[in-house]
Amino acid sequence: MLAEQRARTILQQLSQRQTISVTELCQVTGASEATIRRDLNALAGQGRLVKVHGGATTLEEFMASESDLATKQRYAREKERIARYTAALVEDSDVVYLDSGTTVLHMANHLKDSNALFVTSSIDLAGMLSAHKRRVYVLGGVLKPGTMEITGTEAMHSLYRYNFTKAFLGAGGVSLSQGFTTPDPEAAALKTLAAARTKSVFFLTDSSKFGRVTASAILPLDAAQIITDKPPDSRYLDRTAVITV
Repeated sequence: MLAEQRARTILQQLSQRQTISVTELCQVTGASEATIRRDLNALAGQGRLVKVHGGATTLEEFMASESDLATKQRYAREKERIARYTAALVEDSDVVYLDSGTTVLHMANHLKDSNALFVTSSIDLAGMLSAHKRRVYVLGGVLKPGTMEITGTEAMHSLYRYNFTKAFLGAGGVSLSQGFTTPDPEAAALKTLAAARTKSVFFLTDSSKFGRVTASAILPLDAAQIITDKPPDSRYLDRTAVITV
């Protein structure tokens, strides 16, 4: 495959997946790792992608709405791996806030033996924790159709009753320029307030979220730690702590 053909293939793969590894590109193009790395360096120099450790991601992309169900399901294995690792960070003495992010939801089955106190905005998550006989409180407020998430002014008032040792949050996008974002302004406000009342804040984000910007700001990049499945662009590592599992 000629260099121009490889470049088109690489960009096409990225347009579909947002992030891709050198190994995967070798399989798609039949080229060696050294050749793919040179191609990625050239495309990064042209401003057409962002080269990261072991692969590449798209340039920052604005997303006006949530990812569709098919996209979320595509990263189910990564979300499960992140959730399993994250659940092990919870200690019995913790007061934990869990929001309604899809990766956070995966934590429930890994917390069935925890004696921590949990507070959540997710009806689904609360039900799963309750089934395991965990101590769980649900915020009051408006129930958002479809996501079974509590939002609104009453939810904000509910949060003021708590102080948390740890918060585990989801985000629609994580970018160098805009930090942590989500499409829903009410959800963003709730995440921001929860973080302000927490000692240690973690965002659980699969690697597809890097370089993505959505409508509502949550926090700047340096205000929380990230737990993810693949190492992002090294520039993220200069801005905050990133745990890759």
